[in-house]
Amino acid sequence: MELFKDTRFDFLGRKWWFILPSLILTFAGLVSLVVNGGPRYGIDFLGGAVMDVRWEGTPPIERIRAAVSSRLTGVSVVAAHDLTASNEVLVSAQAPAEGDLTALRQTIGQALSTVSTRYSIRSFEVIGPQIGADLRRQALLAAGGASGGMLLYLAWRFRTIYGVAAVVAMAHDAFITVGLFSLLNQEISLTVVAALLTLIGYSMNDTIVVFDRIRENRRQNGREPLAGLINLSINQTLSRTILTSGLTLLTALSLFLFGGPVLHGFSLALVIGIIVGTFSSIFIASPILLAWEQRSGTHRALPAGGER
Repeated sequence: MELFKDTRFDFLGRKWWFILPSLILTFAGLVSLVVNGGPRYGIDFLGGAVMDVRWEGTPPIERIRAAVSSRLTGVSVVAAHDLTASNEVLVSAQAPAEGDLTALRQTIGQALSTVSTRYSIRSFEVIGPQIGADLRRQALLAAGGASGGMLLYLAWRFRTIYGVAAVVAMAHDAFITVGLFSLLNQEISLTVVAALLTLIGYSMNDTIVVFDRIRENRRQNGREPLAGLINLSINQTLSRTILTSGLTLLTALSLFLFGGPVLHGFSLALVIGIIVGTFSSIFIASPILLAWEQRSGTHRALPAGGER
């Protein structure tokens, strides 16, 4: 199925239409991260506790949040199962500096007792600060390992500059997503990290499709200017890009709009990453490839089959 046939859009000629907003978002996100002292981590990374509480009748979410927030920091109160009419809520709070988790449970219980509605505690789970630090380190290692592995694969499958361009575009997507989370004051939790790792693979896959078509066109039309070949390749893969990204974006938007607070961070990261990642494959990775080869003078008239 093709949405567009024989398009001739000059993507490289309009690359600054995306690059300038991208630079603005990157700078704004960097300033926000510096001002806020880094991302706003959830209790998965800072350490804390999560209490599953069942209420009689509809849970008074705002009253619960106000009662617990008056005694603790880093408080989050969300319905546990928004789509099944359950009366359970998840109450989470950051661990105190002294790390007394018994006192933390008692404090949450005392705060809940001030809400004039009967409830029962179903479970209480604790994440220590050391575990949170280990999770942060493992998340960074996972992202770095994924990036390094993809760079090596692309350097072997194409050429080193292809891998560098793809990894730069992927890092651009991840940084803008984290920066927007900081600007929107959203927490970075384990589910958000899972979404970021998903987006790394998604962005890389989209870039590889474009790069593979560029390589094929260079084999067949090696004497054509590289800028024209890149534009041709992007136009040839445009229908695939719009169909794939559009359907994935609709799914992520559905999760964001109807998934409830539990999936809010995960779906928001997907929505941002899919939009930014789709454009970066066209307006970040491809211009980097063109600029490098023009600067190094490696692009020259090639006979058919002249590039592996």
